[in-house]
Amino acid sequence: MKINRYSLVLVTVCIVLSVGCTSGQRYTYDAIRDEYADLTCNLPPVNQPTAGHKVCSLEGPVTVEDAVKIARANNPDILMATARIRQASAMIGKSTAAYYPSVGFYTEYLQGDSPSMYLFKKIDARKLPERTDFNDPGWFENFESGITAGINVYNGGRDRLRRMMSESETAAAQWDRQAVENLVVSTVIQVFYDVLATRQFITAAEESVETVKSQLKVMTVRFDSGGALKSDILSLQVRLDEATEALLKSRNRYRVALSALANIMGIHPDTPLTIVEKNTIKSVIPAVYEEGVNEALKTHPALAKAREHLRWSRMAVDYANYGYLPRIDINTKYYFDDPGMDYEQNQENWMAGIYLNWTLFKGFSTKWDSRKANAVLEEMIAADRKTVLNIQFDVRKAYLSLEEAEQRLIVAKSRVSTAQESLSLVKKQYEGGSATITRYLEAELDRNNARISEAAAFYDKQKALAEIGRTIGIWHRPDTAE
Repeated sequence: MKINRYSLVLVTVCIVLSVGCTSGQRYTYDAIRDEYADLTCNLPPVNQPTAGHKVCSLEGPVTVEDAVKIARANNPDILMATARIRQASAMIGKSTAAYYPSVGFYTEYLQGDSPSMYLFKKIDARKLPERTDFNDPGWFENFESGITAGINVYNGGRDRLRRMMSESETAAAQWDRQAVENLVVSTVIQVFYDVLATRQFITAAEESVETVKSQLKVMTVRFDSGGALKSDILSLQVRLDEATEALLKSRNRYRVALSALANIMGIHPDTPLTIVEKNTIKSVIPAVYEEGVNEALKTHPALAKAREHLRWSRMAVDYANYGYLPRIDINTKYYFDDPGMDYEQNQENWMAGIYLNWTLFKGFSTKWDSRKANAVLEEMIAADRKTVLNIQFDVRKAYLSLEEAEQRLIVAKSRVSTAQESLSLVKKQYEGGSATITRYLEAELDRNNARISEAAAFYDKQKALAEIGRTIGIWHRPDTAE
């Protein structure tokens, strides 16, 4: 088996140059974006933008169910959590590598006048000259090429424990994704209802503006004929300015809410969205607090994630303590030596051995690793308790918010009925001349405020239900919010 050493050197130089001369252009932001363009938008097929769009945008009307589906597929936080699951899964595969042998190929070139190296290399090459002066053998050069292989047969149980810890990390990453999805879906629902509420506010504000405008026209005619005072005209003008300001604020809040909805869905905030109101979302919300908190403590992904971290921390304690144990390895080597790299069959060499490595002292580092791992375990126990308390508090607060929203909705409906009746009476009095324009405008303002309060209370109730779902941890389930 003869190998041309110059050819090998040339190949090695070419490999080094090809790797070392890699252009930095491929690592620019634009190059990376172009290379992974498929990962920049994950909308469902029916919502994909038309050809030529460079942003992640929507086409067509969007219901609350559509918004939830799009966010589940396209929200960056969910995508990041999904990528973390793949990272953790990859570590499981990497931990399995410890159970397989390692195999490698190497080639080395040496020269010098070290007597021991001279003798070893010449003997391995089967070219030790006769009458060699072992004290001063002279200068030498040597090529050596070979294959190495080795496997660990005992590592104090750390390899098995490392795989178990990787599996625990993957499980925690999966629970983390579900916790993120639970939060994202809840936020989508609440922001969606914010959009609907602000749209109702716009409608009420537009009606108020139109009412004041029509009354201003009537009052102007009366003023021109001498049947009204200048102060009435000015009062109406002030009221019109106030109503117009309220309309502008409502429209701006609506645009902000639409941008917030687009953002949580993972699309461009300037995307024109057409929101369609349908029936409220389908979900199974426990009727009472006690049922809700019991379900939360059984299935909430944040709690499951915290307890998976607790399991991992307990395994980490054992992993640190396993540092006191030895490791046993089997290593083999098959190689050739020759000064000119003209390897022959009679120059082959091999060796195999079992090696026991037991570190008896390394500055107490294993002890401190163990203490750190125990401290982390104590932290995770406290974190688990904190998570339970937070969930109980969040569920309690969410049910109280729902109760408040339901009571407000009852009051708001009654207020709308009363305000509407009052406006009708005042309007008749105003038209009959027994009520002033100021009183009429006050009654109209009360009616509009009551309608706004009713709309706010109605959507606050829907948002409270979504918040209960979040605190219980149901929105990560595929059969919810559909």
